[in-house]
Amino acid sequence: MSIKRKGSAVWQGGLKDGRGSISTESGALKEHPYGFAARFEGQKGSNPEELLGAAHASCFTMALSLILGEAGLTAERMDTTAEVALDQVDGGFAITSVHLTLKAKVPGTDEAGFKELAEKAKAGCPVSKLFKTEITLDASLVD
Repeated sequence: MSIKRKGSAVWQGGLKDGRGSISTESGALKEHPYGFAARFEGQKGSNPEELLGAAHASCFTMALSLILGEAGLTAERMDTTAEVALDQVDGGFAITSVHLTLKAKVPGTDEAGFKELAEKAKAGCPVSKLFKTEITLDASLVD
């Protein structure tokens, strides 16, 4: 079984003065602006790293939901953030790490058992497998 989804980008102009827009097949993003200033100078607009972060956070959280279910557990709530680091290396740029932060309310489990399941989800998540960089995780239960 193969599931295929599409994202697209349009770009006009040079690197620093150009502008682009990104869209998703679902319409969740439709011609959403992105550009150099949003990526490197902190100005408003999107960038590839935050999109990768959202994709990783959502994929990991869904994978953990599956793993919790297999253990007979159901999360009341899981809040995940994925911080994607883009660093200058060897005269270019590379994604050098992703740090996942998860806060979850999962009745019926303890911190140690939960962290073990979260690590399993981090390793098995399809987006985690895509990255060729260090992925770290801080997972904690909340009341």
